[in-house]
Order: sequence, then structure tokens, then C-alpha cells
Amino acid sequence: MAPGAEGGCAVPELTAALQSFLLAFSALFSIVNPIGAALIFAQVTAGRSHAERVRLAGRIGVYSAAVVLGALWVGAYVLGFFGVSLAALRIAGGLVVAARAWDLLSAPERTEDRKQEQAGQVEGKQDVAFFPLTMPFTTGPGTISVAIALGANRPAGGWAEVAPFFAGLSAAALAIACIVWLAYRSADGLVDLLGQARVRVVTRLAAFLMLCVGVQITLGGVTDVIRLLLAR
Repeated sequence: MAPGAEGGCAVPELTAALQSFLLAFSALFSIVNPIGAALIFAQVTAGRSHAERVRLAGRIGVYSAAVVLGALWVGAYVLGFFGVSLAALRIAGGLVVAARAWDLLSAPERTEDRKQEQAGQVEGKQDVAFFPLTMPFTTGPGTISVAIALGANRPAGGWAEVAPFFAGLSAAALAIACIVWLAYRSADGLVDLLGQARVRVVTRLAAFLMLCVGVQITLGGVTDVIRLLLAR
């Protein structure tokens, strides 16, 4: 092997992993919206001690990582098992991501009201870390559908192409889970620092990035269909 060959091979893999990380991170951050969710978390857990809330934040972070990683890794393969083609998954998944982004972009108040209703089931329950604070409040059906769409955007080819892609996706899921943990455990400070108006600005900026991601995934699926038609 020529000197530096290994390093030359590693650079494209690192680039592919970084690209998939940025793609997944922007989409997941938009749909999970950990900053906005932290404000609601602070309201619905106001009756609990700080230590209890910190423990809840840690468990929600772990559960959120498990839910998103599961959807990223196996969601598209499960749908493929039932005969849904990768191109169809990309087109449908991209449209779902774009629709979710448009909803967040045009009316974040509606999303906030839905989250508030979901988290309201905390009252009177002891073990609320998984239900309802992880599912459906933090990583509900919207997050799972976005994660499946991201997984469906995997490149064609062997393990050498797929591994960096899923490494980037997994790193993004873990990063989002860490942000959820940090935001929830620091919810009181975020309420004082940001307030609802600034959170909505951040939400809209993230939603625009998510809209771009949805369009990109859809374009990938359309390109696959065109290639198949031209190859006939």
C-alpha cells in the first residue's frame, strides 16, 4: 500500500459521515425542538424537586437516544421488508419532513399547544420519564417519521458507503439526546434567559433548515426514480 493511502481513504469517509451528521442534526433538532420543549418541561414538572427533575432529564435523554437510533437504523429496513422501495421511502419521507417543517415554520404556536397537551399527562404519575415525557412529548411520531426518512436516504452501495452514513446519523441522534438532557436539566435557566418569543425565533430558523432537508431527501428519491426509468 502506498504511503498515505489509508489517510486518503479515510478523508472521503469522514466527509460522508460529517455530511450525514449535519443533515440529520438539523432535521432532528427542528422536530424535537429541545429548547422549546424545555420550557414546557419546566412548567409541567414545577412541583418536583430539582434533584428529581435532573434525574428525569437524564432518563429522558437516554430513552430519546434509544427511540431515535432505533428508527434511524431499522425503520427504513422494516418498511423495505414490506415491499416499499427505497425511492418511494425517500420521496414520502422527504415530503413528511418538509410538511413537518412547514408546520413549525408557519405556526409554531400550534405545535407548542400540542406539546403542552401531551406533557399535561404528567400530573398524578410517578414514573413519567418514558411516557409521556419521552414519548410522545420529546420523541413522538413526528420525530420517528423524520428519523425513518433520514435512514431511507442512505447511499446505494456496500458497507464502505453505508457505514459512514449511519455513523453520522447515530452521532447526530446522540448529540440531540445530549442537548435534550442539558436543556431539560437547565430548564429554569433557559426560561429566564430566553423566554417564549426568542424560542420561537430559534424554532423558525431550525424549521427552515429542516424544510431544506426535506426537499433534499425528496429530490434524492425523484432522482432515483428518473435513473430507473432511463435505465429501462
